[in-house]
Amino acid sequence: MRRVTTGIMVGIVVVGTGLFAASASGQQHRRASEAARLKNPARASAESIAAGKRVYQRYCLFCHGDAAKGDGAMAPEDVTPSNLADAAWDCGSSDGEIFATIRDGVGPKFDMNAYKGRLTDQDIWNVVNYLRSIGPKAGTR
Repeated sequence: MRRVTTGIMVGIVVVGTGLFAASASGQQHRRASEAARLKNPARASAESIAAGKRVYQRYCLFCHGDAAKGDGAMAPEDVTPSNLADAAWDCGSSDGEIFATIRDGVGPKFDMNAYKGRLTDQDIWNVVNYLRSIGPKAGTR
């Protein structure tokens, strides 16, 4: 009886883990599609871009580097920050996806921390505008 119970419990854990992984994957996909639909409310004015550059220099430069090429001197050893000035973005290329990446961080190990609560939404949108000003424009990534 004990062997049967143990086998059932192992089966439940394995199946349950698979369901959790599928559920987490589904949540990530849903969040990504929701982020892609977000519209940037901050007009890409000179003021917004300058404000975004100031925020970038204070919070992002250390890992992503002065020119946003992913070559910052203070990035953790086992992490390669994204090049934000090139045409290939791993976490999505719409303004909304960039916004959500900055706001929510990059999981599952959170190689990039979330800035929700540390930056206002306006600050994050300004960073999006700044990144657009130094790299490919929306729709070209």
